[in-house]
Amino acid sequence: MEVRSYKDLAVWQKAMELTSSVYRMTAELPSDERFGLISQARRAAVSVPANIAEGHRRSSTKDYLRFLSIAAGSLAELETLIELASRLYRIQSTHLDELVGSADEVGRMLRGIQQKLEAKLPNP
Repeated sequence: MEVRSYKDLAVWQKAMELTSSVYRMTAELPSDERFGLISQARRAAVSVPANIAEGHRRSSTKDYLRFLSIAAGSLAELETLIELASRLYRIQSTHLDELVGSADEVGRMLRGIQQKLEAKLPNP
């Protein structure tokens, strides 16, 4: 399949699914977390597909890699927030397993794209 848009990227699609799952999970957290854990987890989740999309539209491979790196950092932040939420609140294990598995998959996909793009860069 030809990639004409960031929407064609499997990693962007998976990151969007992950973000939707994070929104569903955080909706179950106590309302007093609205400006804390909920807000932070949602921002981190949204940052992943947003940075993949923005990087894909950039004019250079180096810029694309920079945005993929930001997406990977946001993903690590999100994984930490998911872990914290699971320690503080009773999250159904099925939701937790789904989130962790999805985050792992997005992380592997990001690393794969980064490696392919890095191979395209001229050797110094």
